[in-house]
Amino acid sequence: MFTLAEVASLSDIQPTYRILKPWWDVFMDYLAVVMLMVAIFAGTMQLTKDQVVCLPVLQSTVNSRVQPDTAGKADFTTVETTTGQEEASMRTVSFAPTVTPDIPLSRATSSQYPRTESDQELKKEQKDSSGRKTNLDFQQYVFINQMCYHLALPWYSKYFPYLVLIHTIILIVSSNFWFKYPKTCSKIEHFVSILGKCFESPWTTKALSETACEDSEENKQRLTGAQSLPKYVSTSSDEGSPSASTPMITKSGFKFSADKPMIEIPSVTILDKKDGEQAKALFEKVRKFRAHVEDSDLIYKLYVGQTVIKTVKFIFILCYTANFVNTISFEHICNPKVEHLIGYTQFECTHNMAYMLKKLLISYISLICVYGFICLYTLFWLFRIPLKEYSFEKVREESSFSDIPDVKNDFAFLLHMVDQYDQLYSKRFGVFLSEVSENKLRGISLNHEWTYEKLRQHVSRNAQDKQELHLFMLSGVPDAVFDLTDLDVLKLELIPEAKITAKISQMTNLQELHLYHCPAKVEQTAFSFLRDHLRCLHVKFTDVAEIPAWVYLLKTLRELYLIGNLNSENNKMIGLESLRELRHLKILHVKSNLTKIPPNITDVAPHLTKLVIHNDGTKLVVLNSLKKMTNVAELELQNCELERIPHAIFSLSNLQELDLKSNSIRTIEEIISFQHLKRLTCLKLWHNKIVSIPSSITHIKNLESLYLSNNKLETLPAAVFSLQKLRCLDVSYNSIAVIPVEIGLLQNLQHFHITGNKVDVLPKQLFKCVKLRTLSLGQNCITSIPDKVSQLLQLTYLELKGNCLDRLPATLGQCQLLRKSGLVVEDHLFDTLPSEVKEVLNQDTGIPFANGI
Repeated sequence: MFTLAEVASLSDIQPTYRILKPWWDVFMDYLAVVMLMVAIFAGTMQLTKDQVVCLPVLQSTVNSRVQPDTAGKADFTTVETTTGQEEASMRTVSFAPTVTPDIPLSRATSSQYPRTESDQELKKEQKDSSGRKTNLDFQQYVFINQMCYHLALPWYSKYFPYLVLIHTIILIVSSNFWFKYPKTCSKIEHFVSILGKCFESPWTTKALSETACEDSEENKQRLTGAQSLPKYVSTSSDEGSPSASTPMITKSGFKFSADKPMIEIPSVTILDKKDGEQAKALFEKVRKFRAHVEDSDLIYKLYVGQTVIKTVKFIFILCYTANFVNTISFEHICNPKVEHLIGYTQFECTHNMAYMLKKLLISYISLICVYGFICLYTLFWLFRIPLKEYSFEKVREESSFSDIPDVKNDFAFLLHMVDQYDQLYSKRFGVFLSEVSENKLRGISLNHEWTYEKLRQHVSRNAQDKQELHLFMLSGVPDAVFDLTDLDVLKLELIPEAKITAKISQMTNLQELHLYHCPAKVEQTAFSFLRDHLRCLHVKFTDVAEIPAWVYLLKTLRELYLIGNLNSENNKMIGLESLRELRHLKILHVKSNLTKIPPNITDVAPHLTKLVIHNDGTKLVVLNSLKKMTNVAELELQNCELERIPHAIFSLSNLQELDLKSNSIRTIEEIISFQHLKRLTCLKLWHNKIVSIPSSITHIKNLESLYLSNNKLETLPAAVFSLQKLRCLDVSYNSIAVIPVEIGLLQNLQHFHITGNKVDVLPKQLFKCVKLRTLSLGQNCITSIPDKVSQLLQLTYLELKGNCLDRLPATLGQCQLLRKSGLVVEDHLFDTLPSEVKEVLNQDTGIPFANGI
């Protein structure tokens, strides 16, 4: 047998799970406890009192001898059982209307002989009457009672308490199995833990309190029409203002707008650093738990399954119990088949527990019926509404957290179960599902950490001597940033929740903004300020959709740098097609993987003066749009897999600088067409596969800089040295063995680079280029430096490292502007110079070094 404590432990669920037990589960648990008590009570009674008492049924031959006229005085044998005595005596008594309490009468005898009304008469007649002996002693009666208990008594009367106990245990297990099954128990424990922490978190109270304060303040403003902050007054027209689809901070969540600027609401609850960290940890737990639970509906299916099992169990119990309820009877006929032992074949028995068991069975059936109706109601509830979907619509209406997402599957089912306990739980839990709430918490923590003093320490000077601040991987933009009014450049990198508020209007010196993987949102007032003041914008992105829409509306923008995927084959709405509003754009720098220049880029082509396309190895096929860019002065097409110089370039009459770096150009015969580009002064064909320079290069009369490094040149044609205006010539890292003597014709040459070739002799005509300031001769096969190097009076940089020199000429000391910092040679070669020359080279004249690269 089970003890009461052992059985009760089956329904002993942790108190924290009570929030997941709706009223019907609680009610069914109490019904199960009552059924358990019925089983235990019936079982206890059976163990202590359950028995049958049997008397023999007299033979018909004996009954036939009874005279009709003495029917009222027939003989009957009784057994008198003495309580508390050691033996029972058999005696013959005359039948009386009533018998002694210890002697049960058979139905046949009692019906044949009517009863009298006086017990005292019976006692008198018993002394003188004579009857029929049964010839049975006490031991025989005990034997018959035991046999008839097993033969005549129905099995349901004997095992009813145990069946009730087993059924009740099964129902209890079915009710609480989802709390015990490992795959659901782990999720439920985690959910209850998170829910409790969310309910008690100080951040929940603060967020809901601020919502109430905001609603109250908004109502007050709506009535009075007052505004607490002035709007930024734009100097431009309203044309080009962001549309409704522009990603700006709108009236949702914690609201910001230009018409109704944000109002600082006093915090109802002040969060310390520990509370803030705990709240951030809760947000992370909720996010991970949601991702873990929403991918399956195991908890829902298990709960439905156990409810169906309980319903089937109820139907089964009710069906078979209804058939056996009438078998529990007070009287039973027993035929033990032991006539050879006692002389009688039939006995009539009484079951002394029949009455009580029948009452308990009726009570049990009543409880089962109530239990079953509740199960049916539960099934109706489970299938009446979609429990695998949960909407926070009501919470969104009552609070300012309009972005609380709807949930599904097991997460939704758990929230539906919690609502049956108390809907306040899901309302407070929704705070931790809201991105607005999370961002608000991050903002509070961020502002506490990044104060004005700390930000000021991170401000530095860039190469252009501008004050620059670079913020990397923060949860948002600290408010104190907008107090740095003297800042020139602001870089925001990997800040997905960046928001630019109206306070940016204080940063009057800000002209350059960098957004690296940072789809920043701006208020209307902030946009107006950026539209009128921002001159340079850098945007780095993974997908074109990450480019903020307000970027295309910055009318006064002069420079735009786009780095990311803009391939028109992968993006139906390519970002460059929206540039038509940038009417003052002068410089467009695109680092992407374009297969063609988008036709719509011609909308801004008339204004562009510089176009840079770095294509990351993707072949640029279509270049016809270039013909319309008549004002472009600088054009860079780098890493575009070009095999020839594009013909579209020859139409750019205002082109001054052309850079075709890192392509696959093998021949440049088309260079003759450059004679039409009268303004072309700089040609960069470096990092290609060019094997020769055509003589037609002489037609580019105004060329001042020619870069042919990292190609496959073996010779330098004399035509190159006919370019009298050439100031910079770079042929480094080729296979050139000889420097032609015609180099002396380049009297304006200031920078000559021939590093990484096969030159072994320096012609004397080289030193006639007296304007040379930079001379790079490293990594060649030069064995000596002529003394005429002293003629290069303006030389500031001389590279000789990596040659076959054994000494340096002493005439280096006559190069008045050359210093040791500009002399790149091995240390042992420098030591070969006379001491007075070393002293001259070691002097610090303060003249800045320039190599012209």
